[in-house]
Amino acid sequence: MKLQGKTAVVTGAARGLGRAIAKRFLEEGADVIMTDIDAGGLETAAAELGAMQACVMDVTRFAQVQDTFNELIKKQGHIDILVNNAGITADARLVNMTEEQFDAVIAVNLKGVFCCAKSVANHMIENGFGRIINIASVTAHNGNFGQTNYAASKAGVISMTQTWAKELGKKGVTVNAVAPGYTLTEMVSKVPEKILDSIRMKTPVNRLGRPEEIGTACVYLASDEASFVNGAVLKVDGGLVL
Repeated sequence: MKLQGKTAVVTGAARGLGRAIAKRFLEEGADVIMTDIDAGGLETAAAELGAMQACVMDVTRFAQVQDTFNELIKKQGHIDILVNNAGITADARLVNMTEEQFDAVIAVNLKGVFCCAKSVANHMIENGFGRIINIASVTAHNGNFGQTNYAASKAGVISMTQTWAKELGKKGVTVNAVAPGYTLTEMVSKVPEKILDSIRMKTPVNRLGRPEEIGTACVYLASDEASFVNGAVLKVDGGLVL
């Protein structure tokens, strides 16, 4: 198993991509700590998957995030992998988007990634090993109608990924991003079928992605096989963005 002996924290793990990533990590032998702001959904997901631990955490609150990671490190001894997956949408065209919608998405999708990475970076540096994997999106590359806030947040995630790869790589910590295309999650299922059909037609492999495929990409980046991969943005989108 590729992640045997490793401890991983996955944010936004109650459902969707986060749950799928946690499941794949467990299948590869990792000890997985699932976090989410949704206590009920997190408890259910962790019980179903058999995760080591589940922690309710608001990624936008730095003090809370830092305290949570300090407690986890004290209890587990080491955190080897962080998957920054927590994210939200609040869609509206520019002329209709409110300041509250913009701020909420930036807070979770961008600031949340910063809070989690900062809270674990020194620990990984001290251990001389770490894998930070940030979940971006194809919208970071080509934008998307009605998603000013989301596209901006994911573009920011990619820029932070590349910056941290330069800062942390020489210390044994690699930082990479996965940019999923349209994947069959609860979030995407809310999109009208007519639009999903259009997306399928535009995707060279002629289908939407499966959550477990994103999980497998994360397994690769977390594994020893990817020890020379740093600052990469792995697009898992069926060729949608070329």
